[in-house]
Amino acid sequence: MLHTINKSPFENSTLETCCRFLQPGDPVLFIEDGVYAVQAGNRFSDLVENTIKNNPVYALQPDLEARGIASVTEGVKAVDYEGFVELVEEHQVNSWL
Repeated sequence: MLHTINKSPFENSTLETCCRFLQPGDPVLFIEDGVYAVQAGNRFSDLVENTIKNNPVYALQPDLEARGIASVTEGVKAVDYEGFVELVEEHQVNSWL
């Protein structure tokens, strides 16, 4: 199952809630304001690093660029819109709102 997170972790707890329900191998995709979670060196970096140990983690590149995020937590893969569509086609989606 593909888990998408579109809310900033600085404003709500969807990231923490999502992580409690992840199964090993489930991909996580950060979009919109959710990309703030993967910015390198913030207070959520440890949680993202721990998630990467068992799950692929992605961030939508246009959303990173729109928010001026140039440095992401190591192991986070940036995807373009085509990559986003491919992930959605390959997995059932659970959107954390």
